[in-house]
Amino acid sequence: MGILEVQNVNKSFGGLKALQNVNLSVEEGTIHAIIGPNGAGKSTLLNCFVGKLVPDTGSVVFNGESLLGIKPYQINQAGVSRVFQTPEIFADLTVFENVMIPCFAKRDGSFEMNGWRSVSKDAEIHDRAEQMLTDVNMIDKRDMTASSLSRGDKRRLEMAMCLSQSPKLLLLDEPTAGMARADTESTIELLKEIQERLKITMAIIEHDMGVVFSLAQKISVLAQGTVIAEDLPDAIRSNPKVKEAYLGTAAED
Repeated sequence: MGILEVQNVNKSFGGLKALQNVNLSVEEGTIHAIIGPNGAGKSTLLNCFVGKLVPDTGSVVFNGESLLGIKPYQINQAGVSRVFQTPEIFADLTVFENVMIPCFAKRDGSFEMNGWRSVSKDAEIHDRAEQMLTDVNMIDKRDMTASSLSRGDKRRLEMAMCLSQSPKLLLLDEPTAGMARADTESTIELLKEIQERLKITMAIIEHDMGVVFSLAQKISVLAQGTVIAEDLPDAIRSNPKVKEAYLGTAAED
């Protein structure tokens, strides 16, 4: 059984069936990609993982516990962190301050900005934040304002913020969207390094086939709200149904 198990998930919006009997299994310690053309249901499925949507029927089980009906922050506390298409960072704070905030929240369960002065002197938080920035090769940019970073470095910063919460599962929603090729390649290498070093499970929704085949150890293909294939990358690449449903129209997604 995988660390994330999805069984018979259905979700409709009015008369539109966004998800139909979706089944997939994400094995612990792997990078699992979820791909499909526009309108296939990828974002709807991801939102069922993080508590933004509740399926009409079916189950979503993480680490042996159901994720259905619990709040997004509780899902995060259970060990699931989501990385959005646009990096979720505090633009006006420094790189170092950005990472200190989730480090403090992880330790104490909350953070109030009026506590910033005492937090900044906390040796435990200081050391943790430094380690996270070192892990994503950002320690030399610790004093830069986050808004001044490149798109790729903003993604690295967001990854440091996520990792500070010690997640068991990272959900990445098109992590290279809008990036120049150099930043895309840098992000691919970062994700490989994180997965190899920390053995964190990752589920990635991504439209860039170069990214998918560079990273994924297993791929699920969604088309018209249902999984039409789940297999190793080489098998997915040569699957006729996948070629017809997705790879042949990759430029449109």
